[in-house]
Amino acid sequence: MKLRVSFARARPPWTAIQCLFLILAIACLGLYGYTYIERVVYQAYESRLFDNAVGGVASVVPAARESAPAPSAFPVSVIGRLSIPRLEFSAMVREGLAPRTLRVAIGHIPSTPLPEQAGNAGLAGHRDTFFRALKDLRVRDEILFETPRGNFKYRVESLSVVEPSDVKVLAPSRENVLTMVTCYPFWHIGSAPKRFVVRAKQAPTEPPPNLAGLELR
Repeated sequence: MKLRVSFARARPPWTAIQCLFLILAIACLGLYGYTYIERVVYQAYESRLFDNAVGGVASVVPAARESAPAPSAFPVSVIGRLSIPRLEFSAMVREGLAPRTLRVAIGHIPSTPLPEQAGNAGLAGHRDTFFRALKDLRVRDEILFETPRGNFKYRVESLSVVEPSDVKVLAPSRENVLTMVTCYPFWHIGSAPKRFVVRAKQAPTEPPPNLAGLELR
């Protein structure tokens, strides 16, 4: 009588490197989830506060006729809300370019004017969060910038890719324009080598209809 002895193939134990990679993957997922939730909650909360502050409606303010120096600091961190109707995009704008600011909102470049001031208003954002939408922009697209002082409408004039050292895109302008800057290429892993720049011109305000002489029946 023959005895058959079977030996189960033992699975190799997890190595220290495999365990390290697993811990790193879990940590990365947890960090991404936290920053995503933080961003969503912040945007929803500030958007609601903004709507309550302006009553949900802000009148269109005419473009400034004279240039005014941009203040070095603002009384409140939230400046307004940027939206692109065609792309169904909307995000709150905060003052400054600190990492904490750009993590939860679009940042207004402090050295540039606000929409209600004449000149070149600059905004910056991460290409993998809020400004990912810029890759689908087209010339002539409409951009809306709501602030406590009113709603400002812009029309995209140009889309360009420049070197990070090219600061001419933020140079002062006699016209009321909006310049949005983000890293490029959009799908690049790591520190992106270029900058994607959107230039939009503020649309003139349409005057109210002249009701003088209008006969009502």
